[in-house]
Amino acid sequence: MLSADPAFRGDNTRYNPEELLLASLASCHMLWFLHLCSDKGIIVTAYTDHPTGIMEETQTGSGRFVEVTLRPHVTVQNQQDQQQLSELHKKSRELCFIANSVNFPVKHEPVFHNNTQAAKN
Repeated sequence: MLSADPAFRGDNTRYNPEELLLASLASCHMLWFLHLCSDKGIIVTAYTDHPTGIMEETQTGSGRFVEVTLRPHVTVQNQQDQQQLSELHKKSRELCFIANSVNFPVKHEPVFHNNTQAAKN
């Protein structure tokens, strides 16, 4: 089922709560982004994210996240205005229930591709 992080003698073949928090933030953001793209008629053909978080540990052994960065790679069917796509990411951040529930910044560094670029890579 679950385990502690390997740094705390956990099993690295199992998810830990910190990974699940990152996955929750990334998933919530992705779902809002896809919804907003759909509303605008933008067809997303691929979406991956590799979120990272920075944590600090206290002298008592407890800790907390101080920042999370989402790094979505988004492929769209047709060439889109990257400024519009960036704005949709910003709006997704504003709407995400999970991001609005945490007490640390959730940043995003999106990378955009269109199917023509993806075919070349």
